[in-house]
Amino acid sequence: MPTPYGSRGGMAFGAEELRVLRRALALALHPSPVSDADVQDCLRLAVAVDDAVNEGARLRAFLLADLARYRAALPGTATGYLALLEDVLGSGYQPGADDLAALRALRGNPVAAALLARCRTVAEQAVRARLSGRATQATVPAPRPLVPASRTRLLALPGGRSDADDQAAPKPKTPKSPPVKPAAPEPPRPVPTPAEVFPPKRRPADPPHQRAAG
Repeated sequence: MPTPYGSRGGMAFGAEELRVLRRALALALHPSPVSDADVQDCLRLAVAVDDAVNEGARLRAFLLADLARYRAALPGTATGYLALLEDVLGSGYQPGADDLAALRALRGNPVAAALLARCRTVAEQAVRARLSGRATQATVPAPRPLVPASRTRLLALPGGRSDADDQAAPKPKTPKSPPVKPAAPEPPRPVPTPAEVFPPKRRPADPPHQRAAG
């Protein structure tokens, strides 16, 4: 079974495990038929690597807790504290303000002075990385608001339509109303005769006393 190598994140493999690892890498680079035995060996190696990684994480957590105990008991535990700090720095540990303060108090020790310079460099690099990450986030434009799903076109689905399809497709004709027939012309009026235009004057009736005398 592979075992974690100290707290530096490395891992030690045995001869048989290295054989299986080389076989797995060869299969990844040049795929070929694999026997059941090779499959089982690769599976066992994967499980062993997972166990070793978990064990390495537990070991690192233990070392960090031990480092905090040594730091709290300074200056009497300076030798153990400096050795542990150098060990965890190799595994990517980010020294904090407590570590820098402890090293400044021990800077009369050559080992402590060297570790103080190293921790300052690591701390400055971490600060620059954080500032660079913030600057990168600040320059990234804000995401555009998403269009509600009810307003989007189903272009990616079978049967979806695009703008070009809409332009090429004939537009449906709007049904037209039946044409309005013009009104029939009125028949020509007859031309009046002169008698109708100038009717003869009626003769006035005779008075009653004249009719009686006659």
